[in-house]
Amino acid sequence: MDAATSALKRQGISGVSARSIAAEVGANQALVFYHFKTVEGLLAAAALRETGLRLERYRERFAEVRSLRELLTVGQDLHVQERENGNVALMAQFLAGATGYPQLAEVTAEALRLWTVEIEAVLTRLFTGHPLAEFLDLAGLAQAVTAGFVGLELYEGVDPAGAQGAFAALDQLGLLVEVVDGLGPVVSRAVRATVRRQVKSSGAE
Repeated sequence: MDAATSALKRQGISGVSARSIAAEVGANQALVFYHFKTVEGLLAAAALRETGLRLERYRERFAEVRSLRELLTVGQDLHVQERENGNVALMAQFLAGATGYPQLAEVTAEALRLWTVEIEAVLTRLFTGHPLAEFLDLAGLAQAVTAGFVGLELYEGVDPAGAQGAFAALDQLGLLVEVVDGLGPVVSRAVRATVRRQVKSSGAE
């Protein structure tokens, strides 16, 4: 699986094969089919294993997050490390392969779901008792965060300045939330009442 990951990073989804993977470790390519049936099966197993290892690496950081801004900071650190380790390119290859390989599409979706579950757990903890909690779809927000960071990782490859601008805007949003949270219970009640009126008004329309 390490060899499959390495070959995929260097050769891309269109270039990787049982032969090239086996060559990484000096093994017989027949072992690919013996253990995983197909090259696609090996890549799928490698994708889930890699996701599990990366989640384990960041789980402690997620557990230490105490604000939305801290979550965004962890996300940016994760982004930098993943790009340096070649995992952004790896994700791009799995997304590219998902269009033509059903099993890769399935495991790519599962890998993203695993990240989303971790993020949703953090958001649930952060927004417990928050004035806006009743108005937020935290599961949907977690999916949006996952999709957003995957998009930014790929976006940076073609427009680094644009991606940095997006990260800066997210940081400003986190700061704004911190400012509102620090204004005290009176303002919190006013915010909640205002949002509730707007939600009811939108529902009526």
